[in-house]
Amino acid sequence: MSSTPPTKRISRRIGRFRGDRRVILILLLAAIGLAGWSWLQDHPEHNPSAPLDLRDPAGWATGAKLAELADDPAQCRAVLARSDISFTALEPQGDGACRRSDRTVLDAFPYASPPPASTCPVAVAMQLWLDQTVQPAAERLFNQDVQTIEHYGAYSCRRLYGRDEGPWSEHATGNAVDISGFILADGTRVSVLGDWDGESAKAEFLRTVRDGACSGFSTVLSPDYNAAHADHFHFDRAPRRIGGVCR
Repeated sequence: MSSTPPTKRISRRIGRFRGDRRVILILLLAAIGLAGWSWLQDHPEHNPSAPLDLRDPAGWATGAKLAELADDPAQCRAVLARSDISFTALEPQGDGACRRSDRTVLDAFPYASPPPASTCPVAVAMQLWLDQTVQPAAERLFNQDVQTIEHYGAYSCRRLYGRDEGPWSEHATGNAVDISGFILADGTRVSVLGDWDGESAKAEFLRTVRDGACSGFSTVLSPDYNAAHADHFHFDRAPRRIGGVCR
């Protein structure tokens, strides 16, 4: 017959149970962590440590990866190369506030001629916008691709709204691009100025592509913003969070 008091035997059993429970909890957490790590390997768009590839769908980590490209043309151009996007890196130009140290042209992007030379982060965001928003919206609403994207350029050495003083525009360094319209494969034109208002398929398309741009640009301005943007979309990669201004 055991001489150990019942209360002590119960305490030992409780201690063993607690120890077993801790082991089970540790094993469970390890299994969850392993499953999560494996899932991230299959979904690089959600994996912060996976290199950005523009062929991947947009994910939780995409915005942070885009933000890392600011002020790092070499890293940005490595993303284009990794994503099999043909581009041309041009020599720096300009001085002072209008110095363009990063001039990147997307060789196969369907810009109306001549294609604008923007910063590389703008080029990356434009490619994502084309692939993940513009062409899918055109297929859904018009059953065809966009063949040409009309624009007002990327570079303009000026202050905001052309004022004589005040902050410099993102256009002064080519860190912005203005989009005025789209030409579909059958020649149909969709114009920001002419088709923004109303409930037509063209108006729906314009609102869809405006909203989709907010996931890649820090500033997206449309006719909803003010009269100065009645005929174009303004996209830029100003140093603020992606989607910081989306109107």
